[in-house]
Amino acid sequence: MRQRTYLSPTLRDVPADAEIISHQLMLRSGLIRQTASGVYSYLPLGKRVLRKVEDIVREEMDNAGAQEVLLPAIQPAELWEESGRLGDYGPELMRLKDRHQRDFVLGATHEEVITTIVRDDVQSYKKLPLNLYQIQTKYRDERRPRFGVLRSREFIMKDAYSFDTSKEGLDASYEAMYEAYTKIFTRCQLDFRAVEADSGAIGGTDTHEFMVLSDIGEDTIAYSDTSSFAANTEIAPVLAEYEKSSESLKELEKIETPNVRTIDEVSSFVNVSNDKIIKSLLYLVNEEPVLVLVRGDHEVNEIKVRNLFDKATVEFATTEQTKEYLNCEVGFVGPVNVNIKVVADNAVASVVNGVCGANEKDMHYQYVNLERDATIEQFADLRTIQEGDPSPDGRGTVKFAKGIEVGHVFKLGTKYSEALGANFLDENGKSQTMIMGCYGIGVSRTVAAIVEQNHDEFGLVWPTTVAPFDLHLVTINVKDETQRNLGEALYESLKKSRFDVLFDDRPERAGVKFKDSDLIGLPIRVAIGKRAAEGIVELKIRKTGEMIEVQVDELETVLQDQLQKLAN
Repeated sequence: MRQRTYLSPTLRDVPADAEIISHQLMLRSGLIRQTASGVYSYLPLGKRVLRKVEDIVREEMDNAGAQEVLLPAIQPAELWEESGRLGDYGPELMRLKDRHQRDFVLGATHEEVITTIVRDDVQSYKKLPLNLYQIQTKYRDERRPRFGVLRSREFIMKDAYSFDTSKEGLDASYEAMYEAYTKIFTRCQLDFRAVEADSGAIGGTDTHEFMVLSDIGEDTIAYSDTSSFAANTEIAPVLAEYEKSSESLKELEKIETPNVRTIDEVSSFVNVSNDKIIKSLLYLVNEEPVLVLVRGDHEVNEIKVRNLFDKATVEFATTEQTKEYLNCEVGFVGPVNVNIKVVADNAVASVVNGVCGANEKDMHYQYVNLERDATIEQFADLRTIQEGDPSPDGRGTVKFAKGIEVGHVFKLGTKYSEALGANFLDENGKSQTMIMGCYGIGVSRTVAAIVEQNHDEFGLVWPTTVAPFDLHLVTINVKDETQRNLGEALYESLKKSRFDVLFDDRPERAGVKFKDSDLIGLPIRVAIGKRAAEGIVELKIRKTGEMIEVQVDELETVLQDQLQKLAN
């Protein structure tokens, strides 16, 4: 491709609204341009990278036995009503009406559409298992789009859906997708982890997120320092053992604590460590009040609370609701003498002679012992895991890392097939409900994640597998006939040898060309300069900065060797 007529506008300055490096470099290198808040156009370089990632995804999905389809972006709202998700999905679901005032939604995901297709066209167990996937634009009305294409309102996604006759079949489909995803992100040369996760609004059980390690990631990964364990901190189980103090129990005592509300304020005022404080937080679980207790040095994990109550709706109580149910202000809540359900994290059982709110303004209890002073309905793992905790697999210690979610695999079970009537006849002619899995990859997110992990101070440094071109062929001075003629000859011969070449034939200064080349970040630059008359060109390996002078008749062999090294 000739750069003289190629739409690849580069920027020297960092755009003011670009907060993170991938957003900055994707704009500066001419991959994308913003059309509206959270909506981006992909220019030719960006489209080529997308296509490279999509090709990897397609190859691995096809190898895993999945079949590609293309589903409509506009979906009838009644399908979402039938599945029960129209009201549950929230304001992120974009809605619209047609000219006949019929309700539609813009697809954020496609469980409903694919399930009805399979329901209508597959009736026998002989046609199962089945795995269907697509690569398509999705829509989500993000309240605050940010970080470029990492959190946008329109994005490109690969979503796949498996249909099986048994849980064992679902396990096999899930494992096949897990392995395919591992291959996909490995081929994209990403540093990633597959972590146990929560299924969220999609539903289902047994789910993993594929997280690209990055300091700008919005999710925190808990991982073992000595084993392969990794999980999102939202769901990572805590298996720590707590040793209960042998100190003698003291009599419960109410004390004045004027304007003392926070854990740190209480610990300082009463002169105890945070692990002696019982933190009490009021939630509405399916609109019923529930008091959740954790130690003062821990944090409540709302997802674990939701799962304790069978994936109930969990909301933190407002100031008004706290006064309604406990007749006190936030900051002085406690479990003593309350008439609502109380659940506690396992660590709280180890607290002896603790401190908690007294459900009265400016008052706390000290020397609290829950077995004597409160009624706890259940102890469970309700806190967020912390660095330094024992690894849940029993090997090593937990450490934290930030991650960008680029893929997610779910075992849906019968959540959608049951709601939408996707049944099949088994070997005995009996109707059974199909068992489903769901598997998503953020294709445009993956591109941004690749940029986050592959750049330097000068610009992008593309891995060979996803680079928009293999080579950047640069004629330094197009006014020099020898350089110009050699550049044209090499461009044609390299294309014939099936190298993917971006040819900088622009009448620009050498400094401009080299800066643009570093910014665009193709794996190898071939510069045709003053030694063109001698048949010598200069190679620059973008990743290492290594410079190599090469005779023209040896160029193709050297290029093949260098690209092979970069791929390994």
